[in-house]
Amino acid sequence: MSAPPKKRTIVDSGDGGLGLGIAAFIANGEDLGPIIRHSFESGKPEALMQNLRSIVKKKEVEIEELCRLHYEDFIVAVDELRGVLVDAEELKGMLSGENSHLQQASTALLFKLDELLEIYSVKKNVGEAITTLKICVKVFSLCMTCNNYIAEAKFHPALKTLDLIQKGYLNSIPLKLLKKVVARQIPLIKLHIEKKVCSEFNDWLVHIRRMAKQIGQVSISQASLARQKDEEMRARQREVEGHSHAGPDEHLYSLNLENKEEESALDFDVTPVYRAHHMHICLGIGEKFRDYYYKNRLMQLNLDMQISTSQPFLESHQPYLSQVAGFFIVEERVLRTADGLLSESQVETTWETAIAKITSILEEQFSRMRTASHFLLIKDYVTLLGTAVNKYGYQITQLIEVLEKSRDKYHQLLLLECRKQIDDILTNDSYEQMVIKKEYEYNMNVTAFHLEHDDAIPDFPYVAPFSSSVPEVCRIVRSFTEDSVSYLSYGGLTNIYDMVKMYLDRLLIEVLNDSLLNMIYARSLAMSQMMQLAGNISILDQACEMYLLHSAHLCGIPKRVAERSHSGLTARAVLKASQNAVYNSLINLANFKVDEFMVLLENVNWITEEAPDDANDYMNEVLIYLETLVSTAQSILPLEALYKVVSGAISHISDSIMRTLLNDGVKRFTVNAVLGLDIDLKMLEAFADEKFDSTGLSDLGKETTFRDCLVEIRQLVNLLLSSQPENFMNPVIRQRNYGSLDYKKVAIVCDKYKDSADSLFGSLSNRNVKQNARKKSMDVLKRRLKDFS
Repeated sequence: MSAPPKKRTIVDSGDGGLGLGIAAFIANGEDLGPIIRHSFESGKPEALMQNLRSIVKKKEVEIEELCRLHYEDFIVAVDELRGVLVDAEELKGMLSGENSHLQQASTALLFKLDELLEIYSVKKNVGEAITTLKICVKVFSLCMTCNNYIAEAKFHPALKTLDLIQKGYLNSIPLKLLKKVVARQIPLIKLHIEKKVCSEFNDWLVHIRRMAKQIGQVSISQASLARQKDEEMRARQREVEGHSHAGPDEHLYSLNLENKEEESALDFDVTPVYRAHHMHICLGIGEKFRDYYYKNRLMQLNLDMQISTSQPFLESHQPYLSQVAGFFIVEERVLRTADGLLSESQVETTWETAIAKITSILEEQFSRMRTASHFLLIKDYVTLLGTAVNKYGYQITQLIEVLEKSRDKYHQLLLLECRKQIDDILTNDSYEQMVIKKEYEYNMNVTAFHLEHDDAIPDFPYVAPFSSSVPEVCRIVRSFTEDSVSYLSYGGLTNIYDMVKMYLDRLLIEVLNDSLLNMIYARSLAMSQMMQLAGNISILDQACEMYLLHSAHLCGIPKRVAERSHSGLTARAVLKASQNAVYNSLINLANFKVDEFMVLLENVNWITEEAPDDANDYMNEVLIYLETLVSTAQSILPLEALYKVVSGAISHISDSIMRTLLNDGVKRFTVNAVLGLDIDLKMLEAFADEKFDSTGLSDLGKETTFRDCLVEIRQLVNLLLSSQPENFMNPVIRQRNYGSLDYKKVAIVCDKYKDSADSLFGSLSNRNVKQNARKKSMDVLKRRLKDFS
């Protein structure tokens, strides 16, 4: 029995893991190519070879064991193994050759691979650089665009660009330095834009303050033009209404197809305001700009509200009010179009403050006014201011109130001026009838004031029934009415006609009538002048109707409506009272002149022994004067005034004769003196009857004629010449024949009456039965009158 085979110890190589892997691959029949390739690629073929040797040794041991068991098979296997070894050597040689060849072939490729890897790295770096450069270029481009916008003052796109840089690129800028610079410049650029738009806005503030006056003037001019057009339209309407009673007139009702120019728009630019406001909103500081705008505009308004102390308010009121109007017109435009820059409450508060200041100034200035025309000029501009700003929605109630408060002050000034003018006219009037030589003079002085009822043009020269003061006064009254209407119009009053009529009444009563009374009572006018004054008052009284119609026309009241109105002027009654006053003055003047002639009664021989054949001298003088009086009065005075003056003079003559008989200056008188009085009275009665008929007074149906004014002295003379004077005591006869005589007067006169003059043979001459009977009857009358008294 053979000894057991000695076991061979297998020494594992250092790389046992690799050997186990190769063994596993071999055991599984897998391809060893990748392992071999990896070993050669890694540059460690020795380890592979070592592992292969180890595997070979292991296999050899296994083979030996197997050979022992399977010797024959082992021999065969050994032979095969030797063949494998040969193949392995060949393979090894081949692998070594292939490895050398591969090493030679791969060296160039490795160099190429290194170059390729380097190129890939450069490509990556270049890509990153390009990306960085693109971002930087874009940022630089946006910065340049922003700079260009700023240079061109296009601040809105500049801010948009800054916003794009800040939100879209700032955080992605790879260069820290560039990022830092851009981040630092963005707020600086925004601050620059804010300063630029504020600078433009400040320039606009200066410009708009200079423009405000022009803006206000244009707006007020437009208001004036609109008012003028409105007045023209109302005038045409009144003309149409005035012609309506005559049927339709195609010319009055024709359509006006002419193109009318629209009111020119107020041309002022508020773009800087819009721009500044929008820029501040974009910058996120809109509230700051709104506050800045409001405060600066308030400061401008405070400056505008200061009135000039270097010139009178009359000269400065128009630019002052125009400036204020322009300011608020601009504010209204900003409120309406600036997208919330101003609030309505701010504008209303500013307007209320300004209007309170304006009304305060107006009240103070109006209180200092001494000239009505200046007052009206300022008031007219104030109303135009109110109209202009009211169109833009501003309330003008306070303006209207201050004008209403000053209404009486204005009319008081106007009345004072009219008083001075009327006083001058009345004082300088010659009180002679106007002689008009030309048609234009007639139209200017007569037709214009409807002083003649007949519209026909008379022959020239034309002698007017009034003096030059009448048309002058009419002009003043018409001017007063127009000025009054001008003040009261556009002041908020709905019906100014009653107000105009009230002030017209004051003019006619307080001014014209007072001036006329002053002239009447001044006693500086002669009889003919006083007559002309009376005639003037009568014409002025008739002109009151014209004054009313003119006032109604100016107030827009149709003529037919005004004519139907039952409310006239109170001044007419006052002027009629003044007419009576001037008539009384005329009567007094006439009586005074009559007294100058009645003094001649003292020269009458009251105890004459002979009956006179002619009238006494005083009566001749009186009749001459009465003739002159009647002729003068007839050409000047209306019939009513003529009647009063002449009847007053005749009554005064009667009274003068009666007083003469009653006075102590006549101690006694005879029947012959009474006969002389009878002749005087007959002449005077004939004159009275003739003038009463020739003047046309008889056609008026007067109950008392001129003759009736002599009834007292006539009844006394008739009584003294009566054959039975005692019949005076008979009530029936006295009522029929002596109704105007007074008992006491008759008693005094009869006591002085003597049948004839005392003379040496008076009792023996000229005595007859008739005289004795009259004397006895007179004695009876005297006794009975004494008993009665």
